[in-house]
Amino acid sequence: MNKAAGKYISILLKAVLSGIMISTGGAVYLLCKNKITGSLLFSFGLFTIIQRGFALYTGKVGYIPENSPVYITETLLTLAGNLAGTAFAAFLLLQTRFSQPLREKAEICMTNKTSDSFVSQLILGAFCGMLMYLAVDNAKECRKKGTDMSYVFGISVPVMIFIICGFNHSIADGFYMFSAGTFPEDIPYILTAAAGNGIGGMMIPIIKKITPSE
Repeated sequence: MNKAAGKYISILLKAVLSGIMISTGGAVYLLCKNKITGSLLFSFGLFTIIQRGFALYTGKVGYIPENSPVYITETLLTLAGNLAGTAFAAFLLLQTRFSQPLREKAEICMTNKTSDSFVSQLILGAFCGMLMYLAVDNAKECRKKGTDMSYVFGISVPVMIFIICGFNHSIADGFYMFSAGTFPEDIPYILTAAAGNGIGGMMIPIIKKITPSE
């Protein structure tokens, strides 16, 4: 196996793991009666992904403006791997005693999201993308400064905000889609959410790039 192939396989496997972690967060959110508690517990998925160096589309897409064109291929591969991970996690959880409540709540979630207009789906995806970029970038900055409490706070709060607001996260929504059994008809929505995530995620880096540093 050559070096390039090994790199892409590594990204794909890490992306699948990220999809499973986001699915775990999505499951606890759907099954949790308290929305705030559920959103906080959901953030453990992103925290683990960042700590373990896994690959998450919404965590990577914002850095496209700062990288070479090959990074776009890596990001799209990550998206595919993430969705594969959510499909796998949903399949397993639907074999358990959580199957009925999980499916019912996922169906409600996907109905609300897919019945929305294209523009609304895109905008809500963009806000989520911006928050996910900030969560990942907050973690990077906190690691540099060695501020542990800010590290946890900087990751969990942006996640809680996008969950409570109902912004569109393409990977979490992928898990809801597979749990609801609405694949493949809801794929156009997932791609719209992913595009919105990309727009929102790249907004701050692009502005930073074109703005003269002080």
